[in-house]
Amino acid sequence: MRIARFSIDGNVAFGAVEGPVSSGGTPPGTQPDDQLSINIIKGIPFAEFELSGTKVPLSKVRLLPPVLPSKVVAFGRNYAEHAAELGNEVPDAPFAFFKPSTSVIGTGDPVPYPTFSAELHHEAELAVVIGRMCREVPRERVAEVILGYTCANDLTARDVQRTEKQWARAKGFDASCPLGPWVETDMDLETAADLAITCTVNGELRQAGRTSEMTHKIEDLIVNITEAMTLLPGDVILTGTPAGVGPLNVGDEVAVSIEGIGTLTNKVIKRG
Repeated sequence: MRIARFSIDGNVAFGAVEGPVSSGGTPPGTQPDDQLSINIIKGIPFAEFELSGTKVPLSKVRLLPPVLPSKVVAFGRNYAEHAAELGNEVPDAPFAFFKPSTSVIGTGDPVPYPTFSAELHHEAELAVVIGRMCREVPRERVAEVILGYTCANDLTARDVQRTEKQWARAKGFDASCPLGPWVETDMDLETAADLAITCTVNGELRQAGRTSEMTHKIEDLIVNITEAMTLLPGDVILTGTPAGVGPLNVGDEVAVSIEGIGTLTNKVIKRG
């Protein structure tokens, strides 16, 4: 099920996105909006819920960030080629940092170029959405705490990252964590472990990799972070980015696509 969070006529709700899945391996979410509808959910996706049967065309709603996490836990340098392209070593253990809740935006939302940076970079990532409160999760039970998966763009002020030891400003600025377009819940860990992931800028391919290239797998990341802290329903884990990161300019449209999930699109604008 593709669970979206959306607004219509000033009301916010969750719904199940329904419609044809494109053939030929094209990720869901690339079809025209008029082929898709949202079946409004009675309840919330983190507990038992029902489909109301009330459907609205996707083209008539505004998609919002699919979840509002209390925290986004991101893991850096988790793809060897990406680490190498920035002159970094792959860490022996998962290497975590945080993006605040205020960094989260949805598909279609603008990304204001941060005024304190002159080198904004895209980073396409698979995001794991947590479905239940959990701590000290054993590896064999990781699947039980996952609601589903979505696309993410770990936007980074690269020049600031190089000069500041802590990454709070470089990776935590407002709108630095686009998520969406929805959460795909019908995907198991084995499938999520080998998905095609791409990033385009103005239609030009910048990044192309597979989640199978991760150094530390999804299970490793969740075991690692839950040793230290409790994850809450709706929290998000960013799993790292493949090689090919690069600059964005005002006016650029950046799209992250992940096989079997969909496409997340945002446009960079000048901060007013």
